[in-house]
Amino acid sequence: MPRVSQAHLDARRQQIVDAARARFASHGFARTSMADIVTESGLSNGAIYRYFTSKDEIVVAVCEQGSEALPKALTAEAVEGFLERVRALARETDHARLVAQIYAEAAVSPSLAAVVRQQLSAMRAAIAALVPDRRRGRAEEIAEAFVAISGGYNQQLAVRGDVDPAPFAAALMAIVNGV
Repeated sequence: MPRVSQAHLDARRQQIVDAARARFASHGFARTSMADIVTESGLSNGAIYRYFTSKDEIVVAVCEQGSEALPKALTAEAVEGFLERVRALARETDHARLVAQIYAEAAVSPSLAAVVRQQLSAMRAAIAALVPDRRRGRAEEIAEAFVAISGGYNQQLAVRGDVDPAPFAAALMAIVNGV
């Protein structure tokens, strides 16, 4: 039997994760079964179970691939651009709904909670590194608030739909600038 390349295996795994992401975003974790993921992916049961032993493993894989395109600086323009990207993802891919699902599931799943905690820690560290020198002594507090408000904005998008990011950007900049 011919060996399958690693690229092929990686592509199949990604196909499963992409299908699960789409299904989770539109139907939630609780209303998505392994059979739904099989259908969404177009693969067989055996193909799915070759890569994942359970839906919980797929949920963790989806979460592990999540990444926030954080701002490159803590300027008004960069923060507004960041929130606009979050808004665009919510419109185009139901990303906000998926993130809301991940947080809810992390509250009851220790393995997923560990992934989410690590991601939040990395986000806080990245934001703290951007804090202007004049506010360096408050970098951890600023980063904590930045991540919390950004997450709150995402939750608002998930529940309320299209929400103007301007008040969130203004609040973030007030925190960054110490106003």
